[in-house]
Amino acid sequence: MTTTTTTIRVNLLFSFFILLAQWSPALSDLVITKADRKIDLTSQVMRVTTTLKIENPDNDPISEVLLPFGDDHAKDLAFLVATTSEGKGKTKTSSSSLPIKVVKPEGMPPSLTWYSVSLPKKLAKGQSLNLEVRTAFTHALQPFPEKITQADIQLLVFQESAYYLSPYAVNVQTLSVKLPEPKVESYTKLENTKYSGSEIKYGPYENRPPFSFAKIAVHFVSNKPFAVAQELVREIEISHWGNVQITEHYNLVNAGARSIGEFSRLEYQARPHLRGASSFRHLVAKLPPRAHSIYYRDEIGNISTSNIWGDSSKTLLEIEPRYPMFGGWKTTFTIGYGLPLKDYLFHAEGKRFLNISFGCPMDEVVVENLVVKVILPEGSKDISVLVPFPVKESRETRFSHLDMIGRPVVVLEKTNAVPEHNQYFQVYYRFSNLSLLREPMMLISGFFFLFVACIIYMHADLTISKSSPSYLAKLQWDEVQTALQQIQSIINRCLGIHDKLEASLRDLSRTGDVQACKAARKSADNMLKELSKDLKPLLSFLQSSTLSASLYSKVEELVAKEKELQEKLIVKHTTVADSYEKKSGGRDIENRIAPIQQRITALRQEVDDLLETIDEI
Repeated sequence: MTTTTTTIRVNLLFSFFILLAQWSPALSDLVITKADRKIDLTSQVMRVTTTLKIENPDNDPISEVLLPFGDDHAKDLAFLVATTSEGKGKTKTSSSSLPIKVVKPEGMPPSLTWYSVSLPKKLAKGQSLNLEVRTAFTHALQPFPEKITQADIQLLVFQESAYYLSPYAVNVQTLSVKLPEPKVESYTKLENTKYSGSEIKYGPYENRPPFSFAKIAVHFVSNKPFAVAQELVREIEISHWGNVQITEHYNLVNAGARSIGEFSRLEYQARPHLRGASSFRHLVAKLPPRAHSIYYRDEIGNISTSNIWGDSSKTLLEIEPRYPMFGGWKTTFTIGYGLPLKDYLFHAEGKRFLNISFGCPMDEVVVENLVVKVILPEGSKDISVLVPFPVKESRETRFSHLDMIGRPVVVLEKTNAVPEHNQYFQVYYRFSNLSLLREPMMLISGFFFLFVACIIYMHADLTISKSSPSYLAKLQWDEVQTALQQIQSIINRCLGIHDKLEASLRDLSRTGDVQACKAARKSADNMLKELSKDLKPLLSFLQSSTLSASLYSKVEELVAKEKELQEKLIVKHTTVADSYEKKSGGRDIENRIAPIQQRITALRQEVDDLLETIDEI
């Protein structure tokens, strides 16, 4: 906040009270005989406790008391409750909260927001009562300056009137302002002002007319955490199998003076109270005593910097973000835990009702937008909600595993939520016990029908009839494939014999043993004749089969090429053997078999190609 901005704000406040001073008619003859205000500035939430002793000197009985707030304060008003009290000290007793509503009285300044407190009984002439009003304001304390470095302390400015803003005359009034620590930069000094320790007292002031004012400002040191959840989504999921699952999604920011300049981790680790006094490093969530399965994670994954301890009355979860939170820094994370169902779900008048806390479990965290979602079991109906303060209510449906019509979800929204809103609320609904059996029966039925289907499949004869044309055609095709495989095998064996003939010629060139070479040729010739006999019935079968008409030409060509290859190999083998027997030269032998070898190579390639073609078929 710049000096100019602060001055403008103070001038606006001054002008506002000047207007009120000119607009001074009282609403009734009610008189506040004594007003004591206590303002607590020890946290980011400004809490005001006002004790009023009200007297009715008029003849007409009074049934309500009006409480005005300036529009600048009204927009930050987060919590308001009024009670009547009797006695003093230990004997003091208070009534339950009185009904409060917003009103617009005629003839009053338009720049005020008015609340009407309904009294438990009318206040007759001469009677008096003690009224205690407790309020909580967010964003009422402004950092000044708005930007600080890592080494600076945080200073806040607070502005108010030393006189109680009231449409009634006030006989005697006092004001005390409690600070977080006894360090004040400056404060407004009026008549009867006393500063002692961490408290500033104004008054007593006597016989002040309606709408009196006296501007005050306090500029003080406060390094308390300004943890603000810009959004908090609490999901409360009820399972009638014994558990209430709580999941809380936080979008957190340090709303204090913005940090500028460089951040030094080394200086922060060495002197955190000096080089990061305005930051906060951890938060503590107060969970129910029997919370279990607690986890703390963010978008990256599980965060191990957390501690849990507790006793029979509470469970404390201390969480530490991945980095210290300086002014303006943000972080997002999720907390989850489970609770025993029997501790929070009860029965009344034929209905079940959930009784659980509403607000944020972390102390002194302000929630700008709080969304509470209560996820009821599928089949819940006749739903109603009871919340001790105004909220925005809506409904939606959520689908989960094994859901058919979806689970009803009660959505409650509250802006400017403070720790005072962490009160119990109730969600009433009807639920049939038979609905508990829906999901187990779905699982049992699913597995049952699966097993029945498997049994039917294993015992059913799904084969095609053996007399049908399709089945006969399949058998014939299987026979054709078998014949083709046998032909391929015979041809491959023939090619193997060809390779042996070539090997015998290489042995002849190495050893010169002509007789051994001729014996190898004779043996190969006999084996080829045997294979040729095995091939004939297979060729006859393919020729007679109608399914192999398109294949027979390829098979016939393959057999013819292999036959020609045999003949060329025998010719080559005979030529070489005879030449060695006549002791011809090597060059002469090569010249004689060169054209034959050329043809052999071409034929071998053609045979291999035909084999691949038939194999693909």
